[in-house]
Amino acid sequence: MVNNSHVKNLVKILIGAAWIDGKIQPEERQYLREIAQAKGLASDPEIKPWLYELVPVKPKDCYKWVKEYLGDRPTTEDYENLIEAISGLIYSDGDIAIEEARLLTQLTELSKSSGANQAAHTTLLKQIQKLYRRCVDVQN
Repeated sequence: MVNNSHVKNLVKILIGAAWIDGKIQPEERQYLREIAQAKGLASDPEIKPWLYELVPVKPKDCYKWVKEYLGDRPTTEDYENLIEAISGLIYSDGDIAIEEARLLTQLTELSKSSGANQAAHTTLLKQIQKLYRRCVDVQN
């Protein structure tokens, strides 16, 4: 059993990101369950209702978890890890919903408002731009 709240928050964010378009795709469901299993959180009482779709996650909850995960002074690495984790989920179903793209845009806004240094902001923007380009390539 993992007691690392940072890992647990990341899994919650991934579940929230999967729910952000209002439904979980079969590929997202499989990806989430594999991640939760690998992190030792598949049977966690807090995670389980969301993971097994017994309770939907509202977008505002997902954004709240992102803020909690990043904390008051996020580093470049914090943003990169979050973008990478969310990207893996988003690409698991080969389709990017507008709401999923909005989540990534929100991360950019968070990086600006949190006073993150310019290097962190630039890195985050580059990651999001790369993600958008892949999204457009996949959909064309």
